[in-house]
Amino acid sequence: MSFKRRPLIAGNWKMNGLLDFVKNLAGVLADKVDQNDPTHFDMLICPPATLLHPIKILVGKSGLLLGGQDCHMAKSGAHTGDISAEMLKDLGSSHVIVGHSERRVDYNETNEVVKSKAEAALGVNLTAIICVGETEAERNQGITVDVVKSQILGSIPERATAENIIIAYEPVWAIGTGQTPTKGQVQEVHVLIRKTLGDKIGLKEAEQTRLLYGGSVKPSNAIELMDLNDVDGALVGGASLSPIDFWVIAESCPK
Repeated sequence: MSFKRRPLIAGNWKMNGLLDFVKNLAGVLADKVDQNDPTHFDMLICPPATLLHPIKILVGKSGLLLGGQDCHMAKSGAHTGDISAEMLKDLGSSHVIVGHSERRVDYNETNEVVKSKAEAALGVNLTAIICVGETEAERNQGITVDVVKSQILGSIPERATAENIIIAYEPVWAIGTGQTPTKGQVQEVHVLIRKTLGDKIGLKEAEQTRLLYGGSVKPSNAIELMDLNDVDGALVGGASLSPIDFWVIAESCPK
């Protein structure tokens, strides 16, 4: 990993956690960030929207960052059950995940929809974590490059920069399955992403953009993944629900 890019360890809690969960997880992590200030990495948690406000109060000025798991492309309106980027910002978020494979698959979100959501995030000064990744069938067909490239080119807003976007590569077949690509496979796709970003937003911006890996990241494989040249952190699912495991993954980032 380049010394020019500060590592980011982001936790996607998905649909997990009630109020009692906040102190046991977010509170512990906030204390660790505060006690280890300055850290050599940024730490972000993306809980369900119902928990953002109590977590914001709990973490205070510890340095633990907050983000949403999704946002609507509209600022407001008749969109029952949705949450806008502006609402996430109002609740203390600095980031939002868009285009996660579970959204792309479960809600048939296209690259165009993901791009619109990312644009909404940038419009209120949220950093958009844009997810890309191939399915097992697509990898077996040998079209990983085509799929990821099209997702990058189709999902990134025109005004994207290294400051306002982060790309998370999450091979769909590795999410929650315990399967992890080889180091060579991860690096190969991250190199492709950075090259494609260069075509989209310019070489300088692409070189400075943080690229995260996600998909069955855990303490046992974090060191080898975080040590790859073009991996600048991780988007962690299940392991982010354990403060011990999540912190071990964060400390795996090179100093």
